Amino acid sequence: MLLNILFLNLQLEPEFDTMEQISFNEEKTLVLVGRTGNGKSATGNSILGKNAFKLRTNSFDVSRICELQKSTTKDGSIINVINTPGLFDGSDSPEKEIIKCIDLAKDGFHALLVVFSVKTRFSEEEEATLRIVQTLFGHKIIDYMIIVFTGGDELEYNKETLDDYLGSPLKQEIADLLEKLEEEKVERLKIEEKLKSAQARMMKFEN
Repeated sequence: MLLNILFLNLQLEPEFDTMEQISFNEEKTLVLVGRTGNGKSATGNSILGKNAFKLRTNSFDVSRICELQKSTTKDGSIINVINTPGLFDGSDSPEKEIIKCIDLAKDGFHALLVVFSVKTRFSEEEEATLRIVQTLFGHKIIDYMIIVFTGGDELEYNKETLDDYLGSPLKQEIADLLEKLEEEKVERLKIEEKLKSAQARMMKFEN
């Protein structure tokens, strides 16, 4: 798939190597989005290599604000991680919540991590979150989107793979959504390629 998918076992000690699929040079900013309880804070801690974000144990202790934490890698690169609250947990609309969080990334961000958990059912809220993100930033956001699945320990215990998980009837909604996002990305790339080709022909004609 063209979509980037990471599969994390967040019971492991936080290690920066967990996110080795992301190339870090100088300073990078990542934004975490997902439903409360999916493991956004634990994912952020795993990326940063330290317990920077407080882990909430119940729904009454959920963070209602966007939080920025940073870390420096061994090679001197700076990693900024913006952790968003559950987009449907606060009083503001999901759109306003996302905009407030993006404001913390004054110079933009390099990746948007959408966090799912294999321990919970895919919800309409999560699908709505992805659609809201696409509405705010356009279809090109898919190029910067990384799908993260937490709870790998549970699948390992059940001797299942991520493909097994996505292939189960209860998880078909996630698989369908990922496939649709993939199709939209491929279609957009085809359109952009045609536009580039047309532009090239026009430039040759003008010359």
